[in-house]
Amino acid sequence: MTDRSSLRGVFDEDAELYDRVRPGYPGVLFDDLAAVAGLGPGARVLEIGCGTGQATVPLAERGFRVTAVELGPSMAAVARRRLAGFPGTEVVVSAFEDWPLPDEPFDAVVSATAFHWVDPAVAVVKAADALRPGGVLAVVATHHVDGGSRAFFADVQECYERFDPATPPGLRLRAAALVPADSEETDRSGRFGPAVFHRYERELPYTTAEYLNLLLSYSNHRALPAARREGLLACIRALADGRYGGRVVKRYLTELRITRRL
Repeated sequence: MTDRSSLRGVFDEDAELYDRVRPGYPGVLFDDLAAVAGLGPGARVLEIGCGTGQATVPLAERGFRVTAVELGPSMAAVARRRLAGFPGTEVVVSAFEDWPLPDEPFDAVVSATAFHWVDPAVAVVKAADALRPGGVLAVVATHHVDGGSRAFFADVQECYERFDPATPPGLRLRAAALVPADSEETDRSGRFGPAVFHRYERELPYTTAEYLNLLLSYSNHRALPAARREGLLACIRALADGRYGGRVVKRYLTELRITRRL
């Protein structure tokens, strides 16, 4: 089993925690998507890796008919509960790689912080096959960037270097402007036109407990051996409470990449 295959299933271990602590996406992102893609009420949207529905709900609220494919049954169950008021939305439990495409093509394929978990040999080609000519692939990525509690995020690297051997020494967060806009996977496919990028930055505050719960929603933290994970969380807790008053501010860069099928 590959690292991708094993890690992407970790999210289903505590779907309720994931739904409670993950920050979701800026509302303007979905407005920009609709405007650039020319999507109106009734547009058919395929979502890859819907999780607990944090992007699916805003899509459904804009009147789109959404078919959401989600690998984890627990995540899908939460998504279905959140989408109960939207009869035009369907949540299917399947790996996207294994899901048979319907005969009718979609106007848009959307994947929010999930596209990188799909087998790269399948992801772009199958997304193109799912779209009508001129339909769009919209991929959302989230980056933790420099800002917020800068000193905390520099100091906390000592905890990671001590308890997570995969941590590069001296790792520091990049400024949002230094995060490259990357469209290589669609560029080289020959199936899509040039990418259009929209970027959104925001800072969100967390208490120590909230921040530790957020960390437990990330696959790399959950995949650590229990002793290392508990040691890491205890180290972070002591740092946040002891030096930073029990409050951490995290800066996010959310990127929307839109490409149109040729």
